[in-house]
Parts: sequence; C-alpha cells; structure tokens
Amino acid sequence: MNNVHMASAPQGHGRSPLRFVQTLVVSVLLVVLSGCASSLSRVETWEGDPASAADAATLEAPGAIQVARVNGRTMSNFLVDDLALDYALLPGEAEVVFSYKTIWAKSGVVENDEAKVHVYTSKPQVVRFKAEPGQVYRFQFEKPTTKAEAERVTESFQASVVTAGGQPVAESAEWQPSESVSRTPIPQADAVVGDQGSALETLKSVWATASEEEKKAFLRWAFE
Repeated sequence: MNNVHMASAPQGHGRSPLRFVQTLVVSVLLVVLSGCASSLSRVETWEGDPASAADAATLEAPGAIQVARVNGRTMSNFLVDDLALDYALLPGEAEVVFSYKTIWAKSGVVENDEAKVHVYTSKPQVVRFKAEPGQVYRFQFEKPTTKAEAERVTESFQASVVTAGGQPVAESAEWQPSESVSRTPIPQADAVVGDQGSALETLKSVWATASEEEKKAFLRWAFE
C-alpha cells in the first residue's frame, strides 16, 4: 500500500482564507469607524461656509444632554442617543435648545413585554449666551447617583453653561418655542424690495429655513 502524505499548512498560515478575510474586513471597519467618530464628534451648527467659522467656539455636550436646536436650526438625530458631541458655534449670540435624559436599570425580575430600564427625560430647556471666538464651553448640572435622585432632578432640571475654566455664562430655562429667535440670515434680494418676484423668492427662502413652530405662527398670523 502506498503511503499517502498529507501536505501540512505552512507555519503561521493555519487560519482558513474565510477567517482571514473576516479579520481583514473587521480591521478595515474599525479604522473607518474611528475616523468617522472623530468627524462626528464635532457638529457644525450653521449652513454654508461663513467667514466666521474659522473662529468658531465649541460647546461640549455629554451623552446625557441631547441638543435639539441651535440658533433655530434642527440638529441631526444620531443612532446612539447617549453620544457625547461637540457643537461648533459661530461667534455671537447663541441659542441652544436641549433636553436631559438619564437611564437606570430596573431591579428585580422584568417581564418579557416590560422595559428593562427606567428612562427619565426633562422638558426641553433653552440656554442663551454670547459665544466668544475660539472659546470652549460645557454644560454643568447635577448628576444623580440614585434612581430617586434621577427622577427628582429630571422633574426640575436646570443646567449651566460654563467656560473651560468653570466660569458660568448662562443658566437654562424651560423652552418656550414662541420666544425663540432664529439667526438664519435672510437672503438679500437681487432686485428692489418692492419687486414682486424678489419678494416672493425671499419669502420662499425664509419659509425653507423656518421651524415648524415658526411656520404655524406665520400661518395663524396670515389667516387671522
């Protein structure tokens, strides 16, 4: 009987080709995601390319603070709710609308159709302050250590905005949509203001940048 000798794999190449490809794909994804994370961590709060963007200030928001609007512009909703983000602010008056959200695990046995955590969310808050060029700001607020504290804090939540050195610049208050002022610039018409065509184009541009609350308020005014 002839002896059959099975060729052995070279040292260091015992993994299957499929396993090698899987490892390679995971490695590439990790590199891509790490690059995306660095770009997503800083959110620009304006449209276009304003000259003052080079001197933008930064507002650091931890995962518990969920920013909804900055200067009338709606911020993107990310897949991860508790993602800490830095918001780039144009120098000048800033209006930031946000809410506080904290999650606590339930103790004991949880039924299949029951949520496994307690979620506490504050009413929308607004903070207004003057953003200085290149300055770094952050939120400062009471951090609960128990579920009972979390419930209490959420019901009467208030936060401060402070500089990197801890100097307070503003206190938050409950947000009233009717009091918000948008800093979105109104495009200049090419023709005189009295021109029907340019006025219509201006109205269209303003309508496109208005919030839902502002649109409702305008329609109520227009049809009264």
